[in-house]
Amino acid sequence: MIVLLALLSVGFAASAAMTVVATHAVFGEFVQAVGGDLVNVVTIIPSGFCPSNYDLRPSDIAAVINASLVIYSGFEPWMATLLSGVGNKSVKTLQLKGDWNTPDSAAAKVDAIESALAALLPKDVQALADNAATYKHALDSVAASLKSEANDLGVADIPVICMQWQKSFVAWLGFDVVATYGIPANLSIKDLVALARTGKKEEARVVIDNLQSGINFGANLAREVGAVHVVLSNFPGAMPGTATVIDLFQRNADSLFSAIEPIK
Repeated sequence: MIVLLALLSVGFAASAAMTVVATHAVFGEFVQAVGGDLVNVVTIIPSGFCPSNYDLRPSDIAAVINASLVIYSGFEPWMATLLSGVGNKSVKTLQLKGDWNTPDSAAAKVDAIESALAALLPKDVQALADNAATYKHALDSVAASLKSEANDLGVADIPVICMQWQKSFVAWLGFDVVATYGIPANLSIKDLVALARTGKKEEARVVIDNLQSGINFGANLAREVGAVHVVLSNFPGAMPGTATVIDLFQRNADSLFSAIEPIK
């Protein structure tokens, strides 16, 4: 982990020729890990902040004006406004759809970012590849550790209900996901009753929430089912001890493992 944090810090200490704008902290971390001191990374949305509730600032527009590459997910409602309003015709864009909630999906995003940076920095292809390999090795290490612990705890025998934005991680760990639910703001009492009925039928032991989408619905559902309520995060920095994406994987898994130990 020390090596990883040192790699992430290199780009911030150096004067880089190429500015890359990432709309959120996850992509900002991946770009910094791959680009190192070859890039100056500007992250628009503060770590842990919900993208849909973020308001663009003049400094965000200024960053894109000077950027060579902008990387975004596609769920940012203001992205078209940002790109159309800056007048930077030469800026390249990279949309990386889908989640990054497992080490495997995170590694795929790192690969895509490496390719995009290599196209803009052809003389530095080997350095970019080496940096990407270092970061992916850290992902592989935490993946092996978490999978081993999940297997030892027998999570495959634990039925759970989870917010849909956490399903990929929960299923990747091996939990038995018996039901999912969407954005709580869009759900009704009728949805709560139906999910509670399913949870009782399937003997769900845990209800897993997503911090950024709101946690009251999940808390109420857990109470109705008689299950443990656990809150996970999609973004680093929103919870203590989650400075990096790799820290976030560990923290999310630890939260789940701690929750199931008393009920096994």
